[in-house]
Amino acid sequence: MDMQNLIHMANQIGDFFETIPDKEESLSGIARHLRSFWEPRMRMQLLEHVDQKNGEGLKPVVLEALRIHRGDLFAN
Repeated sequence: MDMQNLIHMANQIGDFFETIPDKEESLSGIARHLRSFWEPRMRMQLLEHVDQKNGEGLKPVVLEALRIHRGDLFAN
């Protein structure tokens, strides 16, 4: 999938969850949404972008959620 499209979608998810006052709830909500609604290959591609390009283009809240909850993105 096109990386710019993934970044755009992830940032939209971040915009929604960033409105939650509790930061940890916001970060875990982003990760939970990605795990629940994105295909594994989309999640893997996004994490590769974080590793290879330091998450360029991702909103800080999305990048933080990916880094903190990385292990949760593939949990059952």
